[in-house]
Amino acid sequence: MSHSDNQPIVPGISLDAAGQATVDPLLADLLFDLAIQLEEPTNQPVDVEHVLAAIILAARNGELDSNRPLTSDAELVAVLVRHVKSIFTDYDGKVGRDD
Repeated sequence: MSHSDNQPIVPGISLDAAGQATVDPLLADLLFDLAIQLEEPTNQPVDVEHVLAAIILAARNGELDSNRPLTSDAELVAVLVRHVKSIFTDYDGKVGRDD
């Protein structure tokens, strides 16, 4: 499957038909920063996979603009807090097939 068949979530993140995320390596530091910022308000051990899952959930919920690049600002953190909490509440923090 070509990357052009992927569904864009936000710039640098897309999903293929199987639900597998593709993340631009340039976003790695940003996802890590967001994970650190989300630990305190969620009171959970947040990692980059949790952040990625929360971004996908927020985008599917219409809370993120698929054309707007991500930044580690307070507005994005506020949007992601609820989704990270739901990942831990509804899925016991498990986000990948390997979990």
